[in-house]
Amino acid sequence: MPAVRHPDPDFATTLQHGLQVLHCFTVSDPALGNKELSERTGLSKATISRLTYTLAARGLLVFDAHLRRYRLGSTALTIGYPLMASLRIRQIARARMKQLAEEVGGSVSLGMRERTRMVYIETSRGHDLSAWRPDIGATVPMLPTAMGRAWLAHTPQRLRDVVLEQIEASEPGQRQRFEAALAQAQTDLKRKGFCISRGAWRSDVQAVGVPIRIPQDGETLVLNCGVLTVRLGPRQLEQCIGPRLVAMARSVEADLEAVP
Repeated sequence: MPAVRHPDPDFATTLQHGLQVLHCFTVSDPALGNKELSERTGLSKATISRLTYTLAARGLLVFDAHLRRYRLGSTALTIGYPLMASLRIRQIARARMKQLAEEVGGSVSLGMRERTRMVYIETSRGHDLSAWRPDIGATVPMLPTAMGRAWLAHTPQRLRDVVLEQIEASEPGQRQRFEAALAQAQTDLKRKGFCISRGAWRSDVQAVGVPIRIPQDGETLVLNCGVLTVRLGPRQLEQCIGPRLVAMARSVEADLEAVP
């Protein structure tokens, strides 16, 4: 990916480059060397060396001497803590999420938009399947998932179009591929109060998503419940789990309004 100069003179390019480096680290690639970082960002090896040195000095990266690669440092974790702590909805919803997850044998999560994806900010698991363990900080795509569809269906048209354009720019063809599914999600949200995804993201999981109608710090949050297809009864998603998730969302909203 080649480095591109930003057209806005007020844009802090060096900061952007540092953030590019941090975003290269993923669950599947937790340790990366300067050469790999250079290839993934399009930045020169000299620039990458200065960035990794500075990021390590600030605790955002740590150097693994055994692997001769960098990993994210603990400071990266502390940056997000003030945001997480300020979202009181996490504490309000937690017990309800745990109860539903255990009763349906699935996962109940709370998420918010992170650019063109949704990121989990709270999650409860009612199963012990190691292959499917949503966790705080994990991200999922918007168009294939019930959580993402619920966010898109709920958000105002202008912002929805902006996000869809960003998704299309990063993943050409995705908008057209899921156009019918998104239209159905908008219809379902109006009629039923929830959106559905049947294996569009993970072929073995079906899920429902419900937006929280009270913004938190200006952001729309979404409740999601996913269950393995083999554990679902006929129409259980529509007749049981969806309505229960809607009821949970409404009760959470009521508690949010009650707290000064």
